[in-house]
Amino acid sequence: MTSYSSIIHKIEDKTARIGIVGLGYVGLPLAIRFAEVGYKTVGFDIDPIKTECLASCQTYIEHIPDDTIQELIATGFEATTDFSQACEIDALILCVPTPLNQYREPDLSYVINSLESLLPHIRAGQLISLESTTYPGTTEEELKPRIESKGFEIGKDIFLIYSPEREDPGNADFTTRSIPKVCGGTTKKCAEVGKSLYGNIIDTVVPVSSTKVAEMTKLLENIHRAVNIGLVNEMKIVADAMDIDIYEVIRAAATKPFGFVPYYPGPGLGGHCIPIDPFYFTWKAKEYGLNTRFIELAGEINSQMPQWVVNKTTMGLNDQKKSVNGSNILILGIAYKKNVGDTRESPSLEIIDTLQALGACIRYSDPHVPICPQTRKYNFELSSVSLSEKTISFYDAIILVTDHDCFDYPLIKDHAKLIVDTRGVFDRSANIINA
Repeated sequence: MTSYSSIIHKIEDKTARIGIVGLGYVGLPLAIRFAEVGYKTVGFDIDPIKTECLASCQTYIEHIPDDTIQELIATGFEATTDFSQACEIDALILCVPTPLNQYREPDLSYVINSLESLLPHIRAGQLISLESTTYPGTTEEELKPRIESKGFEIGKDIFLIYSPEREDPGNADFTTRSIPKVCGGTTKKCAEVGKSLYGNIIDTVVPVSSTKVAEMTKLLENIHRAVNIGLVNEMKIVADAMDIDIYEVIRAAATKPFGFVPYYPGPGLGGHCIPIDPFYFTWKAKEYGLNTRFIELAGEINSQMPQWVVNKTTMGLNDQKKSVNGSNILILGIAYKKNVGDTRESPSLEIIDTLQALGACIRYSDPHVPICPQTRKYNFELSSVSLSEKTISFYDAIILVTDHDCFDYPLIKDHAKLIVDTRGVFDRSANIINA
């Protein structure tokens, strides 16, 4: 039996062993889904805290409860830091971070290091899938040569595909199963193996002609959002100068039943995709001598929004004859979006850092993030404070950055001295500034 027919057979009769490399917001839900449909699944991660949590049936992702982890472990799922077990796996799926470095250039170190850890243990008859967001050409230029250097022929011995993740943490309307899965193979047989694998766990698989097409599809999805958010952020700044409520404008425009999709302004972009992906694309475009001015302009506008919020806060305090230096300021929400506990690339962190540098005394309230996590760039050593009439009235200014549903907005409005609203939650009044 050839490697191709063997792996297809194993996938279809569910005897294939699945290995998920990277057990974060993408990898863990994917592992859960594979285990749900009956695949023996192993999770690989370099973080022993994660593997120990899972072994103890405990979660570390807010929207995935302990009960789900218990059910996962009951299927025989194992989490390990031992990459040598990869030799026992039939399908290895890489779900690791692809951040930017300090120069806002692609950092593929997690992808490359993960693959390098697997290479001594891979064998003929395996599928390797990359799900991490990246620039077009990564699979063919970075993964393929490294696998071939071990003597394997892609499409015959090893089946290499790219299938971008589309997770939306905290979104109850769409699950790993129901979100259509784009899949591109390095060869035709690679694509067929990838379609077979994902077709057994995802309702709809969308095959494309190459890994490059699949890679660029993911970038287009998120650049589309980044550009439109940049547009509405710029319009917000102009509307503010004209004393026009941009949210009223958006609501009115959204009544048009065709040709308009509402996007909303905010304090800046956050999350693992939208602030990052445009830079992956613009960086790669330069290799071809092309400048993506439209995308770069949107990125510039969005990256300026945290400073815009700081400026509006400064002006609001000034109107009350107070300076930022020495003021007590409370940040509402440090997660990058509402109703989740994920702080990756959150604009709140930049706002906190800037205000602290100006001399403000900063605290935050976010029930989804009890302790502010340390990042590559920030380490504030802050923890969430509870909201009450007394605590709210204590602060000279409250900045609403993340509009969690759990916040008591009437209580905040009634007792805050000054509210800087970056999400359009509050109606305009004397003590409320739209930012």
